[in-house]
Amino acid sequence: MMRALWTAASGMNSQQTHVDTIAHNLSNINTAGYKSEKAEFKTLLYQNLQSQSTNSDGTRKPISAQVGLGTRMASVTSNFNQGSMNETGLFTDWGIEGDGFYKIDTGNGIMYTRNASFALTTVDGGVMVTTSNGFPVLDSNNETMVIPSDYSSSTITVTEDGKLFARNQANELIDLGIQVSLVQFANPAGLSKEGNSLFAETENSGEPMEELTSDTLKNSKIHQKYLEASNVQAADEMVNLIIAQRAYEMNSKAIQSADTMMQQANNLRS
Repeated sequence: MMRALWTAASGMNSQQTHVDTIAHNLSNINTAGYKSEKAEFKTLLYQNLQSQSTNSDGTRKPISAQVGLGTRMASVTSNFNQGSMNETGLFTDWGIEGDGFYKIDTGNGIMYTRNASFALTTVDGGVMVTTSNGFPVLDSNNETMVIPSDYSSSTITVTEDGKLFARNQANELIDLGIQVSLVQFANPAGLSKEGNSLFAETENSGEPMEELTSDTLKNSKIHQKYLEASNVQAADEMVNLIIAQRAYEMNSKAIQSADTMMQQANNLRS
């Protein structure tokens, strides 16, 4: 009966984390570029109650008796499927269609994002493309993207392949010679989530691969005035929430049942 208590408790702990993961998904349903997460479980050790033996007539039993000792979280896996592209009308929104990530200089190293809701920050000599938190967005040379002051910042145009244009004083559309950098990872699910819609490279993710210089990658497309919506499916998350809640309740009932059985055993009189 003590085994039942600890087994059911492990189930409650795991389902609590499952509910936390679903809640995180639902809370980010309107976060641009957010990728939904899924809780994965695995069984704990098994206790061998009876090894293979023979029955009363000497026939060998083909199956042993083992009982599991519960469950635990194995991982929380991100789903990097493409989200829908929503038109915003803002010229600093550069949504990604494909598997690419923007490179961001956080001051503590380069990180990566798919949240393409950018801004323009005034610097010496012009304006710089940054995230909403003020982190510079890097170009293909790992340098900040600065639009000179003699160009109209409100006329910035980015092509699908990442070339930047702007209009000069004569209203001519000029190639600024700036190439937006997009990178891909062999295993994006292995990226470390750092908050603020940023990801960090890990050994599991592999090194970033530049789309422009790789012949094996399918290049992503940049859509100006669009943002990639979160790929969270509200209906699926609500169903998963109900399932997790019911599993949590059943584990709590198992604890109550084991407690009742222990109480009855303690109350036995000779």
